[in-house]
Amino acid sequence: MGAAAMALGLFEFYVLTKRLQIRPDINAGFIGATAIFVVSLFVNDLSLNLLLTQIIVIALTAGALVASALRATAFDKMISSVGATILGVLYVALLGSHLISLRLGFDQALSAHLLSFFFLVLMGGDAGAYYTGRALGKHKLAPKISPGKTWEGVAGGVIAALGMAAIAHFWFFRELPLKWCLPLAFVMTVVGILGDLTESALKRGAGAKDAANILPGHGGILDRLDSLLFNAPLIYYFARFYFNG
Repeated sequence: MGAAAMALGLFEFYVLTKRLQIRPDINAGFIGATAIFVVSLFVNDLSLNLLLTQIIVIALTAGALVASALRATAFDKMISSVGATILGVLYVALLGSHLISLRLGFDQALSAHLLSFFFLVLMGGDAGAYYTGRALGKHKLAPKISPGKTWEGVAGGVIAALGMAAIAHFWFFRELPLKWCLPLAFVMTVVGILGDLTESALKRGAGAKDAANILPGHGGILDRLDSLLFNAPLIYYFARFYFNG
């Protein structure tokens, strides 16, 4: 299910680039993304995982460049095409693959607690930011990128995320103390906002209101994944060094 969502997100990213008359190598992009997901599924050793992922990115870069050269693509269009191909894989597949590693790289009970904490904090933060922003929002956060976001919404999101983190600790995640639980939730909220703004900037640059219309009233899959993608490496590496350090 997660891999399917990432695949749809990658497809939506490439659709956005086409609005700018950029022609990414979709086949190469999906091959690279699939390879990264396979590594995440079957390679739990962190050093080997990083090495194989690095090899995949290098191979993808070289392959996309060679394919563009063989098609005799103009140099300026080659740069944009190869850049979009690689960026899509890095943004969606590489960041998102950390959730697969989080699910499979730890004891089953611990991974379930980590993922539950992850989604509870981010969804709670999103809801807190949305409703606080609607009720009290007056000071714009980044009006040129996302006119609807306000500093009041940010404050509401942070408070809600901290509350969800505390609930998670007392409800099911006692192995993560509050002295780590709360700061982690705060950083996740900030990173999530940056991820949301980044995706908004991508859409604005492509002249699109939503990444797609797959989810009626909510835009596309990429609109739902933005804060998750940026936070996936954060929660994964935190867990690796805290629980396996």
